[in-house]
Amino acid sequence: MDVPLWMWAAVVAAIVAALLVDLLVFHRDAHEVSPREAVVTSALWIAVGVAFGIGVWVFAGSEHGGEYFAGYLIEKALAVDNIFVFALILSAFAVPSQLQHRVLFYGVLGALVLRAGFIAAGASLLGSFAWVMYLFGAFLVFTGVRLARGKAHDPDPSKNILVRALRRVMPVTSTYEGQRFFVRRDARLFATPLLAVVVAIESSDIAFAVDSIPAIFAVTSEPFIVFTSNAFAILGLRALYFLLADAMHRFRHLSKGLAAILVFVGLKMLLLDVVHVPIAASLAVIGAILAAAIAASLATTRDKHDQQPQQADA
Repeated sequence: MDVPLWMWAAVVAAIVAALLVDLLVFHRDAHEVSPREAVVTSALWIAVGVAFGIGVWVFAGSEHGGEYFAGYLIEKALAVDNIFVFALILSAFAVPSQLQHRVLFYGVLGALVLRAGFIAAGASLLGSFAWVMYLFGAFLVFTGVRLARGKAHDPDPSKNILVRALRRVMPVTSTYEGQRFFVRRDARLFATPLLAVVVAIESSDIAFAVDSIPAIFAVTSEPFIVFTSNAFAILGLRALYFLLADAMHRFRHLSKGLAAILVFVGLKMLLLDVVHVPIAASLAVIGAILAAAIAASLATTRDKHDQQPQQADA
């Protein structure tokens, strides 16, 4: 897939413009994101991502279009797991609701930059050393098995190396100072807890990028598709957080579904020279696993969810 430089520049410029509009127009003043705003924004970002995928399908062919949507689904699925970690971090730091969007904005911005670097490095490694594909596959199988056993990323700020390093470098205030990352007191520069939260969010992004980028390379080796499927899935991460954060307890079996997807794409990479799995089949398998995990989660938690109003009435 030969992607001209102007197309790369246009996509990156569109992403930057969308982020600036979101920050400077819709969220210039810190405020709590309402459920209605979360629904509208999430639907808008999903529509943009799907529209871009349709464009890839029309202009680059069904093969590349299927690769985009497979990568988009993988990243969206992993994003839900990322939301759970974000919720734990924001809760651990007791971030005020009106500041959460700003924290997640910088988290998404950092995630895009990190993934761009990981994608460039991954594409370079795969282009130079074919055996790296098998290394990626083995890593994904290992990660999937680990996730299935309940050993997910640990978001505990007290164990976060970067947060601890920040507190050693400069003092951190005990209270938030609005949207400021730094304050000066008695001629000394202090970091605010808001900066520590962003550091914790960005460090968790590194861990998730290590999982997601090899997983998408399992369905496509085109850097443009890898980047755009990641980018458009991540852009809706903030809205998805405000939409799902309070309902994460209902997605009990989603981690098992994510584990199955990681094992599937890992095995696909390991068996690349033995079995060729068409992209349409990969897309169907990923979609079926996600649907089954979500359906099982909602069915399992429905009874408990329905019992809560009855217990409140009693």
